[in-house]
Amino acid sequence: MPTPVSTDKAPAAVGPYSQGMVTGSLVFTSGQLPIVAETGVIPETIEEQAKASLENVKAVLEAAGSSMSQVVKTTVFLNDITHFAAVNEVYSTYFGQPFPARSCFEVACLPKGALVEVEVVAEK
Repeated sequence: MPTPVSTDKAPAAVGPYSQGMVTGSLVFTSGQLPIVAETGVIPETIEEQAKASLENVKAVLEAAGSSMSQVVKTTVFLNDITHFAAVNEVYSTYFGQPFPARSCFEVACLPKGALVEVEVVAEK
């Protein structure tokens, strides 16, 4: 039976979903918006937003008993694909070799006007 993950170190879900779910040895995070958990604010720059999203992913993983080093797959959603290089700069500070598998997409719009959203699958 899947088990929900919840932590106050990441923002609460903005809809009817869990911050993450654990099933067997896998952790699935929901897409993490760049909302700073302590303030509820979305930073302005793409670099700050990428960092905030990844910090939220990290918090959900840690609440599930996992870590960034256990991530096997990431999905990055950008409101503008020209932010790809800037997000990569921040992203590379959270993951090392071997890097997780990844998909990155430009989307028309993200909730709350965010510039980036990140979700991951990790081993527990």
